[in-house]
Amino acid sequence: MLAATPAQEMLERLREVLGDEPATEAELRSLTERAEALVRVSSAQVDASERRLDELSDDPASALRDVAAELHRVEKARRRLDEARSLQAALERRAHELRTSWLRQT
Repeated sequence: MLAATPAQEMLERLREVLGDEPATEAELRSLTERAEALVRVSSAQVDASERRLDELSDDPASALRDVAAELHRVEKARRRLDEARSLQAALERRAHELRTSWLRQT
């Protein structure tokens, strides 16, 4: 079994919080920051892979295996980016709900 990456662990914690697991204000802030960072990093990875694919397609000497490997990387990064964006938006909604409920309790 492969060890989970920090990004995978963070995404899992996001899923837990979104599934009604308790979270503190500090954790909500931390998760929000980490989700934003993951979106930026994943977006940069997609952009870099797309540029690399452009370079490979412009070079007639490019090996098909290199193109296939880059396609695999870009698709993986796109999936992670899509999931990170979706979870980030859901976290914003969940954080708003939690903060509203905390204010009502005071």
